[in-house]
Amino acid sequence: MKYLFVVAHPDDEALGAGGMIYDLIHKNHDVYVCFMCSNIEARTVTSNEKSIRQQAENSMTILGVPKGNLIYGAFYDIKMNIVPHLDLVKFIESAIITVKPNIIVTHGHEDINCDHKITSECCDEAVRYFQRNNLDVVIKKYMYMEVLSSTDWAIGVQFAPNYFYEIDNTGVDKKIEALKEYNSAVRAFPHPRCEENIRALATYRGCQSGLKYAEGFIIAFEKEK
Repeated sequence: MKYLFVVAHPDDEALGAGGMIYDLIHKNHDVYVCFMCSNIEARTVTSNEKSIRQQAENSMTILGVPKGNLIYGAFYDIKMNIVPHLDLVKFIESAIITVKPNIIVTHGHEDINCDHKITSECCDEAVRYFQRNNLDVVIKKYMYMEVLSSTDWAIGVQFAPNYFYEIDNTGVDKKIEALKEYNSAVRAFPHPRCEENIRALATYRGCQSGLKYAEGFIIAFEKEK
């Protein structure tokens, strides 16, 4: 199976689905990651494109994703709200056309980060590309993931997963190891992205589903065949 993770920023993929990605690779699935923003100038600790791309490649190497499976957009972080909507949708469509994924994972609509929210909304439209153009549909499942310090900070709504992907202790360790390749991704306790909370969320999602450790997702749609 081919998986495409469409995320706003480098580090979102590891935060939301690092354990899943690591497990998928070791089950011989193909994993691709599409980053909308490769220049994260709003982050003072990591402000140039070359640096963040190197961090992304180092992180994905730990999870097992080949460098050639990383797709970089040129949009600027925390400015996606001033980019023409159609430009964003078409960029995601181009990634989908190139990869031809069976399963797509992106941000949830609940996220308070504007880039996450916009990425999710644009991805909703892009996944309909095949339907709009009367082509054979290859996408079998479309899911939303949660990102600590974004999804969990939303007010009045709650991320309520209906799909739990089991990850073992090694998966949690690799997720954290991959995150540490990004400057400032893992923060000191009691920040939501501290190592203790990353492990706690994996434990909590696991307990919700009768598993030891898990990552939670919301399935937007799934096709049986």
